[in-house]
Amino acid sequence: MAFYKSSWFKYFKNFIIGAGAAIVMVGALFKIQSWEGGSLMLTVGLLTEAFLFLLLGILPPEKDYYWEKLYPGLEKYNSSISPIIEGEGTTTPGLNGEVVEHQLGGMLNELQSMSKSLGSLKALQEVDFSGTSDQVKSMSNFYTSMNEAMSNLSDSLEDTKAYKEQLSALNKNLGSLNNVYGSVLTAMSNISNK
Repeated sequence: MAFYKSSWFKYFKNFIIGAGAAIVMVGALFKIQSWEGGSLMLTVGLLTEAFLFLLLGILPPEKDYYWEKLYPGLEKYNSSISPIIEGEGTTTPGLNGEVVEHQLGGMLNELQSMSKSLGSLKALQEVDFSGTSDQVKSMSNFYTSMNEAMSNLSDSLEDTKAYKEQLSALNKNLGSLNNVYGSVLTAMSNISNK
């Protein structure tokens, strides 16, 4: 591809044409008002424009496309246009209504689906989240209190286990004491019978 067909060159060419025209206009203004620097600006701007006109004369013109050959009647405002498919003068038959209706129906379904999605997004956008921060803080305080209560419950559970163990030891001691007392009573009974 030639450099003059590249997009950067077209952009650069348009920039130089615009800048040159702007310099010519400002130079003409300075010259008309007899302000200082007007002659220099007018000279620079006109030389830039002369260079650009020379460049545009050297570069080949852009390719013209004759769309009216492909679509006869394109140049007429109220014409019925149908594209030529093979050779000069052959046109395609009219559009098939069922095919068009099917394609448009599919597009309509897609548009309705997109509309519902956009409606959902709009509803989400309108939701008021201003109190959410307070609710999150409240939940955080609740969980902190719940953790403290669970910790206290765990401590009291350990105390309950220790109390149960002490009661069990006390029951064993009482059982032993009952046995000793029973033995003492038996021994005393034996002594008194003798």
